[in-house]
Order: sequence, then C-alpha cells, then structure tokens
Amino acid sequence: MSKRGRIIIAVVAFCFAAAVTGAIVVSYLFWYYEPDRRAFPVRGIDVSHHQGTIGWHKVAADNVAFAFIKASEGGDHRDRLFSRNWNEAEAAGVKVGAYQFFTSCRSGRDQANNFLQVLGERKGTLPAALDLEFGGNCAAKPDAPEIRREIESFLEPVESKTGMPVVLYVTAEFWDAYKDILPARPLWVRSIFRRPSQSEWTFWQYHHAGSVSGITGRVDLNVVRSEELFPRLASEPAARKP
Repeated sequence: MSKRGRIIIAVVAFCFAAAVTGAIVVSYLFWYYEPDRRAFPVRGIDVSHHQGTIGWHKVAADNVAFAFIKASEGGDHRDRLFSRNWNEAEAAGVKVGAYQFFTSCRSGRDQANNFLQVLGERKGTLPAALDLEFGGNCAAKPDAPEIRREIESFLEPVESKTGMPVVLYVTAEFWDAYKDILPARPLWVRSIFRRPSQSEWTFWQYHHAGSVSGITGRVDLNVVRSEELFPRLASEPAARKP
C-alpha cells in the first residue's frame, strides 16, 4: 500500500473514532445529565398517568424530595392516577403539589373549577402549578391580553382556595411569546440541559427523559433554586393564610 493510501486510511479511522467518541459523549450527557448536586441538592420529579404505577418509597429513597403530580387538563380531563400518586407519595415522605395542564381551548375559570374538584380538600405541601406550553395544546395561539385574562381567571379561585401563589410552568416557546404579560408568580422553567436564562426562577426542569428508582421508563427531573428556599415553599398547611 502506498504512503498516501496509509494516510487516507489513518485519517478515515481517526474521523470514525472521533465520531463514535462524540456520539458516546452526547448519549451520556442526554441520559445522565444533571446539575451540580452541591449547588442544587433538592431534587424532584413531575409525573402523570404516563409513568404508570410508581413505587414511591423507592422514589423517595433515590433522593427525590418533591413531586408535582398532574391532577387535570383543560375543563374536564382528570388524571386517573392522581389520587393514588398523591396518597402514596405523601406516605413515602415526598413533598407534593398538584398541577393543571392549561389549554387555550377552555376558559381559565372552567379549568380552575376542574382542577379544584380534583384537588378536593387535599392540602399539598407545595403550591399548585399551572403548566403553560404550546405542545399538546390548541392550534390557535391567543393574543396576549386574552391569555393573561384566562390565566388570571384560573389563578384567582385556585389561590383563594389553597392560600398560596400558583407556580407557573413555562417552556421556552411560551415564555418568549408571553413573558411580558404573564402575572408575577414563582416560575418553574423548562430548560433542558442548561440553566434557565430567566433572572428569577424557583423550579428548574432540567431533563425530560430522566431515570428514577421506582419508575419504569423515563420521567421529568427538577431542582429547586436553593436549599434554603425549599422549606419556605414546602410549608405545612397550618402555616398558610385561611
């Protein structure tokens, strides 16, 4: 074989090895990425019926301190595993909060009524959350005044009932479209594999396909902004306003 041929083979082999190494690194980062545990020690998940039957004691043993559990969606959909997830998570010592998937196809008031009927008299140790995103939502995007009006019509009855400000979950797309008109509330930011760009945030969803003991398949992973903040968020019902 000529010298030129050997050089070409060596270059091809090097490029192949580099590509394989890069793919391995990217795959590792995708499946196992997490923020520095020293900076963000308080870990949590958010779940719905999509996670199936959850072994909550195993979840708690895997350093999961809190969980947002889907209660409802729109004006009439109710998550079939909400009650089970809530009761078993609490029994395992996991701090819980309920969330509503907001849809622009129904009024905020209708959605608040649906959410509160599912929540019943339960008193979570975390605030309620409102999931604001375009994925899985109505095709039409409301204008800014309309979306603010409907969000506020959800917040008023829910906050009156729970005695706590509702947390707003936002994707990058939703934030970019409506950040100037969103009511001032604690933010739960979806920002996969990178720290949120918002100057003020409370919860960070950093992975959408993570792994936790007690759950078969993938689950969303979250952290709280600071360890000092968490006890104030996870207040006991007796500490709330009437």
